[in-house]
Amino acid sequence: MIAPPDRTPLPRTFFDRPVLEVAPDLLGRILVRQTPDGPIEVRLTEVEAYDGPNDPGSHAYRGRTARNDVMFGPPGHVYVYFTYGMWHCMNLVCGPDGRASAVLLRAGEIVEGADLARKRRLSARNDKELAKGPARLATALGVDRTLDGTDACAPGETPLRMLTGAPVPSDQVRNGPRTGVAGDGGVHPWRYWVANDPTVSLYRAHTPRRRSS
Repeated sequence: MIAPPDRTPLPRTFFDRPVLEVAPDLLGRILVRQTPDGPIEVRLTEVEAYDGPNDPGSHAYRGRTARNDVMFGPPGHVYVYFTYGMWHCMNLVCGPDGRASAVLLRAGEIVEGADLARKRRLSARNDKELAKGPARLATALGVDRTLDGTDACAPGETPLRMLTGAPVPSDQVRNGPRTGVAGDGGVHPWRYWVANDPTVSLYRAHTPRRRSS
């Protein structure tokens, strides 16, 4: 008999580690989003690590700004950004305070509250697509910039929290280049996913955006 996932919240010490340790260890963990209509829970199946000043692909590579301020710590907070004028994506800040590293939550399996997620993801052809990709995951959970800076490790009620879940065994974890990252940052194999999981998004190499004439 398979034991149910552990409902214990992840402590701040879990996130207070190097980003390349935290990222693969997030696979199989459960993210809980509390909404006015009820909770939505997603089991993480795909993530990407971004290592601040050591990483040209990171939003914090060139230093601190109003946009990326949350990335600089403390660990266990949520960094939400808006991209392409359309989509939100969410990250979990890790590493020591002031270090500016974070893990992008790329995909997962909705394990509770699928009916609520479906209302936000009307274009999903099936439940496996509800949170298949970082923008889809954020949309399914109703995450936007108002949740930027949320402390996922705070005691009591919080809009976002990580539970221990069921960590994925190392022999089921795969890694490779991050999706859509350009230049030197595109060579880092810092995307991690659960092998053969149908909720994992497709890999896409960076494609330069064409400028309109």
